[in-house]
Amino acid sequence: MDVFIAILALLFFLPLMVVVAILIVIDSPGPIFFIQNRVGARRYIHNHTEKWGFITFPCIKFRTMMHNSDPSLHQAYIKAYMNNDEEGMTALQGKDTMVRKLTNDPRITRLGKFLRKTSIDELPQLINVIQGEMSLVGPRPAIPYEVEMYKPWHYHRLETMPGITGLWQVTARSSADFDDMVRIDLDYIQRQSLWFDLKILIKTPYEVILCRGAG
Repeated sequence: MDVFIAILALLFFLPLMVVVAILIVIDSPGPIFFIQNRVGARRYIHNHTEKWGFITFPCIKFRTMMHNSDPSLHQAYIKAYMNNDEEGMTALQGKDTMVRKLTNDPRITRLGKFLRKTSIDELPQLINVIQGEMSLVGPRPAIPYEVEMYKPWHYHRLETMPGITGLWQVTARSSADFDDMVRIDLDYIQRQSLWFDLKILIKTPYEVILCRGAG
């Protein structure tokens, strides 16, 4: 079902994606896509038992930042976010905000701000779904340097395939602290079912239109 819906969605959004690609080329020099290794999960059979293993895969997004941007700012923010360091997050943001996301990022292009706010930058991840690296619904794919800072219980959020959308995106989105986000992901994994996924998929366009917690 993931692959079938992803193919239909890719065909539906293809005209929009072509326009976005052209605008990215016009807006700033650099490639159209931003490809970054992310940590996911994959099922495998061991001694006739189904298990999960961690994998890394190239996650595809539309480029929203200046080409070859230094990732150290984002790494520092992720560290502060995971430690729930309010002062550190405020200092890196340059302002006090309840949005748990680095929105005041000088690396982001003018067009990139719009693409992030509308989540259009994530449309190329439909290719990841078709390739079997992601699902339509699941926890967001983790960055390797984020995983390196995980507490032992955080790793349980990686026990299912990462998704383009998920329970966190349609509930707390960027307003939850890191531990709460992980708890939401674990709640999703416990409740995961076809009908629950369909419910999240139906709610996603509404949340995208509202742009709550986006940046």
